[in-house]
Amino acid sequence: MAQWTAAGATGGPSPRVHEVVAPVGDRAGLFLAHVELARAGRRSVVRVVVDRPEDAVGSLGSERLSDVSRLVSAALDEADPVRGEYVLEVSTPGTSRPLTELRHFRRARTRLVRLRMREGADVTGRLTEAEPGRLVVQGEDGERTIDPADVVRGHVELDFRGAHDTQEA
Repeated sequence: MAQWTAAGATGGPSPRVHEVVAPVGDRAGLFLAHVELARAGRRSVVRVVVDRPEDAVGSLGSERLSDVSRLVSAALDEADPVRGEYVLEVSTPGTSRPLTELRHFRRARTRLVRLRMREGADVTGRLTEAEPGRLVVQGEDGERTIDPADVVRGHVELDFRGAHDTQEA
């Protein structure tokens, strides 16, 4: 089962919101990437970002995201950790999330990625492996093994061919 962490939890009421939301994610087998409580006029906005476990390949399906959103909403309604009215936003990190942690690279396996290397070159290709100290990218010029410490910036490229993305139901 995935372990939800306090990633992104901030001061104030967010830790309490996190305490309420975390068990929902644990039961759903998901990773809690971020919890934020912010003011938006007279209301609060509760932002919850969830992801599949790092060993999972593919994206979190919209139906499952809707199910988790309903469960998070029910848990927040029952525990009432937010004063007054609030809007709940439950989402996934999406493809625009920068690849900065091993778990991000592991989640991007099978996807087309672009990595900016320390020496300034870009490496683009399909990420086939992501382990501590080792990334493997299959590019047009063949397979390349990369030390993650040599990556300055990385992100998933939009791949309209979509042949390697598996959508989770």
